[in-house]
Amino acid sequence: MKGKLFVCPTPIGNLEDITFRTLNTLKEVDLIAAEDTRHSIKLLNHFNITKPLTSYHEHNKESKGRVIIDKILSGENVALITDAGMPGISDPGEDIIKLAIDEGIKVEVLPGATAFVTALVGSGLVTKKFAFEGFLNRDKKVRKKELENLKYEKRTLIFYESPHRLKNTLKDMLSILGNRNICISRELTKKYEEIIRSSIEDALEIFENREIKGEFVLIVEGFSEDIEITNNNEDLSLREYVIKLVDEGMSKKEAIKYVAKERKLRKNEVYQEVLDI
Repeated sequence: MKGKLFVCPTPIGNLEDITFRTLNTLKEVDLIAAEDTRHSIKLLNHFNITKPLTSYHEHNKESKGRVIIDKILSGENVALITDAGMPGISDPGEDIIKLAIDEGIKVEVLPGATAFVTALVGSGLVTKKFAFEGFLNRDKKVRKKELENLKYEKRTLIFYESPHRLKNTLKDMLSILGNRNICISRELTKKYEEIIRSSIEDALEIFENREIKGEFVLIVEGFSEDIEITNNNEDLSLREYVIKLVDEGMSKKEAIKYVAKERKLRKNEVYQEVLDI
């Protein structure tokens, strides 16, 4: 008889945020698969949980994932945990969950703390519709391309970022997305929790001359026509400009309205240039 894979969220900082259900599950499974066993053993020791622990992370996910799946197929129950928060969100838990589903293994996901939801709710920005983007690419050119593709996204944007890349990411956001409202959450639920609600430009000033520590969640205001975006399109014809905006994700109607406003023209003048699009 097959076992089961339990996806168990762990506290993102404050240990009191763990649920009774998660604790009971960790005490009852045959094996716990953790992103960093050195980190997770502290959590398990705090709650007097003595179950066997094995590592499952980005660098061994293919080989170890297969080992864990075989154990479940042989009848063992396995709990998957990450360093903090919900496994499968911006971590390799996504891969083993998919593998388990493909093997016909029952996957039971327990509810619990997630950093980006906590940050979003406390941001003061629109929560009705949002797009979670996780970590932007480390490569500068690729990162800028990713932001270019999000320039006209109207939903609230959510990113994770590490301390050593924070300033470069904010600079790229300012130049590509414009000076939008942003909420930056650092060390959520921990002793030195910090939440900064400001513009991107002001946030850059705040972090320019200070030591940057901790993990960050960035909640960025979605696109609206009131946001001034650096214009690198002066040399484009009306037709070329509309086509460019449509390629970047705007509807034709939105693009015509945006170009007309930026070029200080009537919408009908722009519309006549793109009738056949």
